[in-house]
Amino acid sequence: MRAVTVSEPGGPDVLTLAELPDPEPGPGELVLDVAATAVNRADLLQRQGLYPPPPGASEIIGLECSGTVSAVGPEAADWRVGDKVCALLAGGGYATRVCVSAGQVMPVPDGVDLVTAAALPEVACTVWSNVFMVAGLQPDERLLVHGGAGGIGTFAIQLASALGARVLTTAGSAEKLAVCTDLGADVAINYREDDFVEAVREATDGHGADVILDNMGAAYLGRNVEALATEGRLVIIGMQGGTKAELDISVLLRKRGAVIATALRSRPTAEKASICAAVAEHVWPLVADGRIRPIVHTTLPLAEAGDAHALMEAGDNVGKILLTTDA
Repeated sequence: MRAVTVSEPGGPDVLTLAELPDPEPGPGELVLDVAATAVNRADLLQRQGLYPPPPGASEIIGLECSGTVSAVGPEAADWRVGDKVCALLAGGGYATRVCVSAGQVMPVPDGVDLVTAAALPEVACTVWSNVFMVAGLQPDERLLVHGGAGGIGTFAIQLASALGARVLTTAGSAEKLAVCTDLGADVAINYREDDFVEAVREATDGHGADVILDNMGAAYLGRNVEALATEGRLVIIGMQGGTKAELDISVLLRKRGAVIATALRSRPTAEKASICAAVAEHVWPLVADGRIRPIVHTTLPLAEAGDAHALMEAGDNVGKILLTTDA
């Protein structure tokens, strides 16, 4: 198979295409012929040597893919060779073939083409598991999504809106704010120009955000807690703004709030299988009927993975960046 390898930790130029042995399925596993994969922030960290894969996972970058089942291992009888699927991976997506636990494989939603389906697994599983399974967002509650124009943000806005929540979001340009509004955000805040804490208070008549989905980490910790509603839940899923910050616990206590930090990649296989099953049951019907659509910024061939990483690092993309294996 062809796969993108990392010659040494560094910039996008360290990504090169190489020939590697084909994977073989073990018990409960499938091999997929990959149609497309998607670029995630975690991929950039792994390329830099800052985010190694979990023990036993492929060293190849890539946390999701779409493709066709080409081999079925023992104890994976729910799938057949030729099935069109998408998958949540612990690694291995930047390749023409990948081996994955059968529980992390999902059917391609109706109405979505095979390449575009690569934009779905990571964002759908991240948003469903964190916003709904962990934070328990309810209809009519207020959700604040940071980075609303990114892959996770564009999906979170649509899913929460479709399920009856009021959505507030932050983004860094008028163009990105317009995209967020078009996708269903009730309030779009330019974080470069406005204080999102004050903007949230004003937009919610002082109530605050019941749930905050945060990709910034340390830089936003104190302000996120200030923006929380009473009994609000702050879910931290990224560290783009650093890893260490000081928190005034008295503010959190007064609000009876919760700060939850979660990661998807390192969860046990059984937990990820449960998340994937829930996504297929609860989220895919919303994709199939058009209430949620995958947002793809651009599609590049696998050999141009370095260019895809540079594009994401520039921060200009809206939605997902895909890599296809057909060239």
